Amino acid sequence: MRAILKKIKDLYYKYYYISPLDQADSAESNRLFNLFWSFIWTFLILAVFVYMIFNYKNNSSEYHVRFLFRGLTLLAFFISYILSKKFKNVAREKAYILKNIPIYTILVCAMSEASVFFYIQENHFDGILLFIGGIFVVLSVLSVTLPLFIIILATYIAMFPGFFIFWNGIGIFNFTVVLIVMLSIAFYSRLKLKRHLALLKTQKKSLVAKTFGNFTLLFDRKIVKFSRSKSTEFIAYLIYKNGSSVQTKELIAALWGDNADSARYGASLRQLVADVKHTFSELEIQNFFVAEYNNFRINPEVVQCDYYDFLAGEPKATKAFAGEFMSQYSWAEDTVAFLERKVLA
Repeated sequence: MRAILKKIKDLYYKYYYISPLDQADSAESNRLFNLFWSFIWTFLILAVFVYMIFNYKNNSSEYHVRFLFRGLTLLAFFISYILSKKFKNVAREKAYILKNIPIYTILVCAMSEASVFFYIQENHFDGILLFIGGIFVVLSVLSVTLPLFIIILATYIAMFPGFFIFWNGIGIFNFTVVLIVMLSIAFYSRLKLKRHLALLKTQKKSLVAKTFGNFTLLFDRKIVKFSRSKSTEFIAYLIYKNGSSVQTKELIAALWGDNADSARYGASLRQLVADVKHTFSELEIQNFFVAEYNNFRINPEVVQCDYYDFLAGEPKATKAFAGEFMSQYSWAEDTVAFLERKVLA
């Protein structure tokens, strides 16, 4: 029995397990995805909610159920949006769990609504669409995790008797096949993600950011040269932010000053983004620079960096710090005092 359990454990770590730290960057992508779409859907559902208040005058049970669940859906999207804002700067070790909670909030609401539509309202078709649609959207964002699987399985079990009553065996068969296909695709995507992360860890040996003294970015022991001089400072600032997403306004202030006009320098920033993307593409540097939903960041897990090693408490990095941090950039001056306090501590 012990040998069988060990075999299962080995298979789990080989084909499924990914550490939360390795998924921290994808968690930030999920957070930004949810931040954008939960904001949009909150207003759309609010419009439907207001329409129902002013146009549905009957007191039928169907109306009450619809009214209740539109309100709960609105609340779920609103809470999801607030949580996505709140979890922006959590520790990377906790990022994958905390930054995905907002998406799970919406999923639980969608699965509950699907079950209610299916039974109480006898709106079977809408119930199925909501169930399948909810799974499809979430699996396109999240990889398969145990909580996700439990939520989907619980809803499937709750709706299972209804399929037998209304559509007999053929309904159960079709429903099950669709679910298995979707989960199989999700598991396959997770396996591909594991392989991709392994390649990125190989890349990390070649991509090096030196921040103590003047900032330098190297790949295969050669300095990475951009077409625009500001591009190096752009990447330096993102490295300083340690994987946190930075919006356009903050970047313009950092690169061109607090009083820089966003309208004027927005085009300049777009040119820097294009330059960075082109340079990294030419060098085949993958998954380091990320631009999503007007947010920019780097993935700390694919670069060697003395600053990150210092923050992690590595003795070699602590000894390497000699009182200088990205010395050519004025916005980095305040960090020197912070690093000196860390050394003394």
